[in-house]
Amino acid sequence: MSMSPQDPSYSRRTLLVAGSAAALAGSALAASRSRATEAAGSVPAEGAPFALPPLPWKEDALAPVISANTLSFHYGKHHKSYVDNLNKLVDEKKQYAGKSLEDIVKASAKEAADAAVFNNAAQTWNHTFYWNSLKPGAAAPTGKLLERINADFGNLDDCKKQLAEAAKGQFGSGWAWLVQDGAKLAVVKTSNAGNPITDSNKPLLVIDVWEHAYYLDHQNKRADYVAGVIDKLLNWEFAASNLG
Repeated sequence: MSMSPQDPSYSRRTLLVAGSAAALAGSALAASRSRATEAAGSVPAEGAPFALPPLPWKEDALAPVISANTLSFHYGKHHKSYVDNLNKLVDEKKQYAGKSLEDIVKASAKEAADAAVFNNAAQTWNHTFYWNSLKPGAAAPTGKLLERINADFGNLDDCKKQLAEAAKGQFGSGWAWLVQDGAKLAVVKTSNAGNPITDSNKPLLVIDVWEHAYYLDHQNKRADYVAGVIDKLLNWEFAASNLG
């Protein structure tokens, strides 16, 4: 599983998560890492509560929609920086010590003075969830998930259409989510580091629409990236595993 960009500071320890975020580990994150990851990995500084998780597929597995070059920056630079910054902030803000990632996201969202904690914790959570929302050659939804999609959206095509509209319509940086809102499925979008768990919604899938998610491959054509992700890469099995 999983390739990590060639950076000797990368960790091999799985990101500590709890609650719904625990699903992010999954069997994919438990599989063996690539030789490149093994060679580059290193144990985090002692006491650091969070570490960059391995990707659940090889770095070039999502091409041509998402290239290995994009992932080397998106995962290897952006995601890693959120994890590193979060560890520093948790060390400074002792009230967050010992808390799960999800609990930090929820608690810091309520504290204006802790915006930096929220931004880095939520982006750490969001990115790990995003990697698991993608899968090369992913199959269409079936079973209970498809039944819920048909009941709440009419059909799968309309669900995909709403996801695409949310992803394309998000002004600036953000995310388009398929969520479980109580007894119903819904599509929502959040800006910047926003996360539906702060509104008591349960994420099932997410599409990252920050520019660094697609610009190297698609430049300003966000719609092309969104279409490629929805048509070819969405991991509906992961969504089904998150369904309550």
